[in-house]
Amino acid sequence: MALPIINSVASWILKKRIHQIELFMKYPNEVQEELLMNLIRTAERTQIGLEYDFESIKSYQNFADRVRISTYECLEPIIEKTRKGEQNIFWPTPIKWFAKSSGTTNSKSKFIPVSADALENCHYKAAKDLLSLYLNNNEESQLFTGKSLRLGGSKQLYADNNTFFGDLSAILIENMPLWAEFSSTPSNKVSLMDDWEIKLGAIVNETRYENVTSFAGVPSWMLVLLNKVLEETQKTNLLEVWPNAEVYFHGGVAFDPYKEQYKALFPNKNFQYYEIYNASEGFFAIQDLNNSSDLLLMLDYGIFYEFIPMETYGTLEQKIIRLADVEINKNYAIVITTNSGLWRYQIGDTVRFTSLNPYRIRVTGRTKHHINVFGEELIIENADNAIAKACQATNSEMMDYSVAPIFMEGKEKGAHEWIIEFRKNPADEALFKKVLDESLQALNSDYEAKRYNNMTLNAPVVHFARRQLFYDWLKNENKLGGQNKIPRLSNQRDYVEQLLLLNQEVVRN
Repeated sequence: MALPIINSVASWILKKRIHQIELFMKYPNEVQEELLMNLIRTAERTQIGLEYDFESIKSYQNFADRVRISTYECLEPIIEKTRKGEQNIFWPTPIKWFAKSSGTTNSKSKFIPVSADALENCHYKAAKDLLSLYLNNNEESQLFTGKSLRLGGSKQLYADNNTFFGDLSAILIENMPLWAEFSSTPSNKVSLMDDWEIKLGAIVNETRYENVTSFAGVPSWMLVLLNKVLEETQKTNLLEVWPNAEVYFHGGVAFDPYKEQYKALFPNKNFQYYEIYNASEGFFAIQDLNNSSDLLLMLDYGIFYEFIPMETYGTLEQKIIRLADVEINKNYAIVITTNSGLWRYQIGDTVRFTSLNPYRIRVTGRTKHHINVFGEELIIENADNAIAKACQATNSEMMDYSVAPIFMEGKEKGAHEWIIEFRKNPADEALFKKVLDESLQALNSDYEAKRYNNMTLNAPVVHFARRQLFYDWLKNENKLGGQNKIPRLSNQRDYVEQLLLLNQEVVRN
């Protein structure tokens, strides 16, 4: 069958899903209520189901009154039992896959259960939906005349009990359906390599001669790969390597600080960027419109959503609300109940709703990744947007950054200390600092109040890091490649102190 025919048939099949998406957009709360009850009925005879007497739960209010909010630390003992072979604890079907999340705040790894139900009805369903929405918005797409260049993680075997763990991306690749494997590059063998530096070269060698039409991966690591391709091919941009490239599907970290660099790599105004929001715990939202940063909350993936308003998060007044009760432009921590047996589980992410009909969100950060030492409530969304504006004003290109507080000492006021690595340094460093500070004040009224006349906060201290500082830090932490991310914001100084010390050591050497 000729490639154009394959493209047409694949597009037609995928776009049939649009009608179902429109249904949950029209009846979101009904879909969520029904989904919750199905999860409860399915898990009635598990240990968790018996403990909470799921059989007698008939409504959301019963569920909310009876089932406790949980964190990974709460669930770790029963997850470990499952990793050692015991089943039917929190989900009735056998679970042998665990998404290993090294995180950025704890050195200890998390092992998130991934059931067969979640693989099929959440992660792979989401992959098809992403394509469905993109093709529905781009009728002339030739996506399936070529392949998708995916950038994933590595796999390891939990040797004692025939259970497996690795990056979520590696688990998905290992279990990938034939239709997805056929349309992807590099090969599974290369995708699942452990050594990032060897893997990088292998990906370049295997993909440079393919007809790549799309890309999928975390922006920071994808940028490393794409610049390596340019270096190896000696081309001026990536459309000279892959002339039929049309879209980049991205997630994991905010895209705005990197967007101008991608535009230079793909100098075509018709090249599309589509954002996704997934995690080890599930696939949550997909950009459903061209040229929009808003993400449609996907409501039929076996995930029931609840939310904690951040103004009460972690306090005695903390409250948990369901989707029907959220408000626009408020910041919420997400709580999920899933078809992998995570019951009222806090994933640690924060979002705000940009639309309630349909429900669309933007990811704003992490519950643990913010700075609020002085009442400034600085979140990752503020920092990402401010640094993007400062880069634009100074014609610079950011690679990575991390921020921590400078604590008050005696009569000395506090401040924020930034360490930023650039691909292209600012032409005017003083202007960069000025725009960064002013942008933060414009974006965050709490920060602005603390900065007014240097009342509480002095101007930010900004260090311009040497090249490859963050890469070297990740290498020292054994976190190169895959899904690993730099800790952007912290209320403590641990990360910044490590980075500053590493920066100074190399300068001295």
